[in-house]
Amino acid sequence: MQNIYDNPVFFDGYSRLREKTDNANDLFETPALMGLLPDLAGCAVLDLGCGMGDHCAEYVRRGAAKVVGIDISEKMLAAARERNGGPRIEYLRLPMEQLGALDGPFDVVASSLAIHYVADYAGLAANVFRLLKPGGVFAFSQEHPLTSCFTTGERWTKNEKGEKVFANISNYSVDGERLTEWMVEGVRKYHRTFSTVVNTLVDAGFAVERLVEPVPDAEMRRAYPRHADLVHKPDFLLVRARRPR
Repeated sequence: MQNIYDNPVFFDGYSRLREKTDNANDLFETPALMGLLPDLAGCAVLDLGCGMGDHCAEYVRRGAAKVVGIDISEKMLAAARERNGGPRIEYLRLPMEQLGALDGPFDVVASSLAIHYVADYAGLAANVFRLLKPGGVFAFSQEHPLTSCFTTGERWTKNEKGEKVFANISNYSVDGERLTEWMVEGVRKYHRTFSTVVNTLVDAGFAVERLVEPVPDAEMRRAYPRHADLVHKPDFLLVRARRPR
């Protein structure tokens, strides 16, 4: 289990990144994730990898009766309790790999950009299925498989002006661990093909309802030109699945 967010260098760098008004999470990933959620009025919601608790607070604003946010990072949870605490929110220090220790049931399980840090995706899917009520929704975002697959060379092919022409991929079909440099060296993530992402949920008993790959439209590309390369390769993949009644 990796607890990279308690690394002070990583935590400070990540915090600065999220403070930028044009960060890709706020512009693309979070709106797409919220768009996959059902009506939360009166719901019990579990947030996997809740980070600083921004989404937990949003779920309460949307009417959730109870929100449980879990994370492995003490730094993240301390920030969550300070910034996004409330009587309907409970924060627990619990790795997603130990989700079997948690009791349900929940109407909704959500996760923002955390599942690609978990090695045992099948075990996680089985635990989420167990924790959901029949008819409950599992909605999550993860690093896009065309990004997470990368292992060698340059990520982009560029023209003579230095403009990104198309994305390069490598070892897409090989699921497994990837080490990358992001704020610090040795950040460990796990790549899975689209078929692995979907079929693992199906094998756990879920009905997969929707996939989303958010990209900027022409207006967004003009407003935020540094994100224009997302038309070549989205940063995020989002999934909504449901436990059948």
